[in-house]
Amino acid sequence: MKRAFITGITGQDGAYLAQLLLDKGYYVAGLVTRRSTDSTWRLKYLGIENDIDYIDGDLLDCSSLNKALEYSKPSEVYNLGSQSFVGTSWNQPILTAQVTGLGVLNILEAIRNTDPSIRFYQASSSEIYGLVQEKVQSEKTPFYPRSPYGVSKLFGHWITVNYRESFQMYACNGILFNHESPLRGIEFVTRKVSNTVARIKIGECKELRLGNIDAKRDWGFAGDYVRAMWLMLQDSRADDYVISTGTTRSIREMCKIAFDYVNLDYEEYLVIDPKLFRPSEVDILLGDSTKARTTLGWEPSTSFNDLIKMMVDFDLYLVEKDRKYSYHTSLKS
Repeated sequence: MKRAFITGITGQDGAYLAQLLLDKGYYVAGLVTRRSTDSTWRLKYLGIENDIDYIDGDLLDCSSLNKALEYSKPSEVYNLGSQSFVGTSWNQPILTAQVTGLGVLNILEAIRNTDPSIRFYQASSSEIYGLVQEKVQSEKTPFYPRSPYGVSKLFGHWITVNYRESFQMYACNGILFNHESPLRGIEFVTRKVSNTVARIKIGECKELRLGNIDAKRDWGFAGDYVRAMWLMLQDSRADDYVISTGTTRSIREMCKIAFDYVNLDYEEYLVIDPKLFRPSEVDILLGDSTKARTTLGWEPSTSFNDLIKMMVDFDLYLVEKDRKYSYHTSLKS
């Protein structure tokens, strides 16, 4: 039985990755930072919450990382834990740098001190390209991050490369472009759109407030992208890979698809709010995943349209469920 350890296991990517590994017969352990609220809803939704070995710890606590690795004895470590919301990184830049940047160094050190043969995956990000230096971004494109989040991710990226070259560790960076799903946090624009559209459709909401709707991203499905993470650690050679669909869509296009799906006109509900514009914007990101496709045999399988419809369906289910619950609760009272 292969053994894997995942940080950020309660997040979108962590949940889908855990499901993938469990389906492949892995023992899966996950690092959990204890909070007052339940963060395992994604794992519960996928029906795997009881199949995970949860280990208390924190990316900022080196001793807890050492203990977690000694206990779980993984052959593969996937570092998906971070402060992952770009907008928040301007309000909490120091926390973002500590968790998203130095947290990578902490877990690399834990691996080096515990078992250097462990294969390591680092969740890099297309945000490290920022003010893009080339029209299409590949592994060779220069980096120019435009947010504290992007800068922190770039540190994590380069320290992973440095440990691979300095200590001959099997350490990979997955430069993942935007990847979404029904399990995305409500603070992200894709989920904000799908959730608001669902609430407008049933009459609970009257408008969708957004900032720069002409920003363009290369969006894919998170379930496809975690498969690429796993493939990276199965190859004979550690390397860095761009994971992307190779197409871009604007937030405006996303809104149109989501509203059209429920037979509504997005222009009647969309409100542009200047407060929601970022201090420095990344206007467009477009990835070239040729290397991953040829070397790893990876291909995305979910179209952008299907992704957005999947997310709207999920949020329609949630808001209908909440409305029924509120109705039955009011009857009892």
